[in-house]
Amino acid sequence: MQASEAIVKILEKEGITDAFGIPGAGINCLYKYLEKAPIKHYLMRHEEAAVHAADGYYRAAGKPALAICTSGPGATNFVTGLYTAWQDSIPLIAITGQAVTAQLGKGAFQCVNIAEIVKTVCKKSWCVTNANTIPTVFREAFETALSGRPGPVLIDLPLDVQMANIEFDINEYTLSKIKTTKPSKASIEKTVKLLDEAKNPVIIMGGGVILAHAEKELVQFAEYMGIPVITTYMAKGGIPVDHPLNAGQAGIQVGAASSGNEVFLGADVVLGIGCRFTDRHTGNSVIYQGERKFIHIDIDPNELGKIIKTELGIIADAADAVPMLLEAARTAGKVRTRQHPSFAEMRKKFIHYPDSNKKVMDPREVFEVINQAFDDETQYTTGCGITQIWSGQYQRINKPRKYFPSGGAGTLGYDIPAAIGAVAGSKGKKTACLIGDFGFTFLVEEIAVAAVYKMPVIVLIINNAYLGLIRQNQNKAFNYEYEVRMEYNKGVMDYVKVAEGFACKAERVFTYPELEKALKNAIAAQGPYVIDIVVEDTTYCDMGNDIAHINHF
Repeated sequence: MQASEAIVKILEKEGITDAFGIPGAGINCLYKYLEKAPIKHYLMRHEEAAVHAADGYYRAAGKPALAICTSGPGATNFVTGLYTAWQDSIPLIAITGQAVTAQLGKGAFQCVNIAEIVKTVCKKSWCVTNANTIPTVFREAFETALSGRPGPVLIDLPLDVQMANIEFDINEYTLSKIKTTKPSKASIEKTVKLLDEAKNPVIIMGGGVILAHAEKELVQFAEYMGIPVITTYMAKGGIPVDHPLNAGQAGIQVGAASSGNEVFLGADVVLGIGCRFTDRHTGNSVIYQGERKFIHIDIDPNELGKIIKTELGIIADAADAVPMLLEAARTAGKVRTRQHPSFAEMRKKFIHYPDSNKKVMDPREVFEVINQAFDDETQYTTGCGITQIWSGQYQRINKPRKYFPSGGAGTLGYDIPAAIGAVAGSKGKKTACLIGDFGFTFLVEEIAVAAVYKMPVIVLIINNAYLGLIRQNQNKAFNYEYEVRMEYNKGVMDYVKVAEGFACKAERVFTYPELEKALKNAIAAQGPYVIDIVVEDTTYCDMGNDIAHINHF
């Protein structure tokens, strides 16, 4: 059997049903067998977008997709997508074509050592030089991507390896096995004891809880213990907005306009599950640490104690740890009651309600209009910049696995292709893409993909004609402003024509009534829709250097 045929059969058996990519001379042998496989292929317009789409697909579907492209610059365009997925612990399988093995290291046309280049931005990479090792490599790739802290992997395939004949029977192929790490019963019981003894405990739900599908039981545990839940940005939607124990988000940017920081600062014992305590969450780690005791449960042993000193560190998958916590709490035989402030009332002071008397729309108020327009089944993507921060602060998400941001990398251009992947992964759910006017020009060509496949991707451009977040940093940190103003984005730059040129419906709006009507049009549309929302130029976003000192604007 030709190696390429064996690879496609392995992908099929391992559960790959969707692929995002661009064919090329270095990978065409493999594409020959993809054509007849029960794997839906989406032709992207840029290789980076193929990885972002596979990323968004996993977040919506809960299973990996394939990102595939040719050699040389096609392969190097994968790097940013792999880094984005790596930072947010998103597993996917990336395959790149390569020159024949005899040309490796000799400067041949479109021959680059991609397996070496991506080592720091994915869990593992291989350049397969022996076709007979393909079954072993692919099994290990799936196990690596999905075991422990999940993440992307890359397999580089020289053309002669793709074309080689090997002895292979798919019926004898052994499926990959996901390896998990379970916590000890003693460590779980100690966790419950520390929380019981605390005066003001708090639970931090991290993105790892969402990836593990453990959010429902974690909320039940919080209810049984009577403990407020703070979500990280990556766990947005893990607990309904109006749940009485939802204390909001914490963080120096996306958590700034929230009650989460205030609740956290009053805590004496903190249980963090599936979170990494990264800088945009903690800010100044000395202030964040304070005199608090931390219990940290994470699947990655490298995260324990890396940033925050822990009273108790537990290596475990949230899928295993959370049910054990709930069982331990129930075994104690009592439901805990604690007095808390009304988090719903605390949240109200951070809501910006639309003011029709304003001549120009306030971008923060725009998000309240968006909240009212979409239902809880709507999916969202967002990439980087001030629009992402406003989205994180003001969008109300009531269900898990509906909000898909580029969290750790902050990647401009992630938004639209990730939305395409999310639509594919959810079998057609409406997906709103929140993006700035500058960010829209990154990978904008991917809206053509949404048009071709008639995908309900709704692109919402928050057009302030500025590099808003960079302007805020220049003004507030360095007292200057340079190369951040783009007034032409509200004038001669016509994003409606851009969208229509890619076969998408589009309109530009200036008022709240126009926006409300446009959103109804977009929701009713059968395919992609772009709305250019012209907002006030110089609105800042709330943020600070540490969670105790947030600047509110």
